[in-house]
Amino acid sequence: MDTQALAQRFNEVLADLGLECLGVEFIPAHGQSTLRVYLELLDKDAPDPDVGAERREVGIEDCEKASRELSALLDVEDPIPGHYVLEVSSPGIDRPLFNAGQFAKAVGQEVKVLLRAPLEGRRRLRGKLVSVRDGQIALEGEDKTFEFGHPMVESARLVPDWVALGYAPQPKPGGKR
Repeated sequence: MDTQALAQRFNEVLADLGLECLGVEFIPAHGQSTLRVYLELLDKDAPDPDVGAERREVGIEDCEKASRELSALLDVEDPIPGHYVLEVSSPGIDRPLFNAGQFAKAVGQEVKVLLRAPLEGRRRLRGKLVSVRDGQIALEGEDKTFEFGHPMVESARLVPDWVALGYAPQPKPGGKR
């Protein structure tokens, strides 16, 4: 199944709801697979009229509306054989990265990457995203820089900065807590 083509098809339906499909994951399983769709707002920087100047995020109501629309589309077009469950979600703070453009927006942040094939003997990488140029990704981790093409990426996610988010104590000067 071509998840990128499915994401593009979903975008045609979601645009009327002010949403876009960030990406699609299909998790096959014996008996019942899962089709997970991640949503993003079309105008991510627009303020939330209910909260004032704060930026609006994807909410449960958005997910419910999108789920109804996508379920109807999937019932009619039936692009996926077999039984599966549709899950519609916001990307969360450990946002998945599906394409090179999303990687480019995350430059400077920490990411976890699972590669399709080993690079220098490793499939799992974690580090700071240094650059993205012409589909080539540079990741700095473990005192070295790993470079690989986006097609080598099986999956990737941002690593939340718990200190910046206020969920972990600020480190004290001198490195002691």
